[in-house]
Amino acid sequence: MIKQVIEKWHGFVRGETTKGLEELLADDVEFFSPIVFTPQRGKELTALYLLAASQTLGQGGFRYVKEVLSGDVAMLEFETTVDGKYVNGIDIIRINEEGLIIEFRVMLRPLQAVNAVHAAMRAMLTSRH
Repeated sequence: MIKQVIEKWHGFVRGETTKGLEELLADDVEFFSPIVFTPQRGKELTALYLLAASQTLGQGGFRYVKEVLSGDVAMLEFETTVDGKYVNGIDIIRINEEGLIIEFRVMLRPLQAVNAVHAAMRAMLTSRH
């Protein structure tokens, strides 16, 4: 089932789905950001962070370069640029028995990329409030 969920996720990232995150996220999903210290809980808050991240990271040629699927977990390595800085990261996605995402973790490197993403995400999230 993880393969089908990740295919839907890729469709969302490419902008090919009309339902967006609604059909992917469980109500009690947890989002672990490389920027925010505590996990963000719930569909609405996770969707807010994922939409902001997709807009921030999608500007610089975002692409997944590796994918590992096992059981209920996917690890997707990506590359992009933010403000001219190379960004390398991993999305770790875990699903429940219904095929909904219950955990989404993002890890980033190098430090300059973390700082650039932090600044861009802060500006985007601040403008939404």
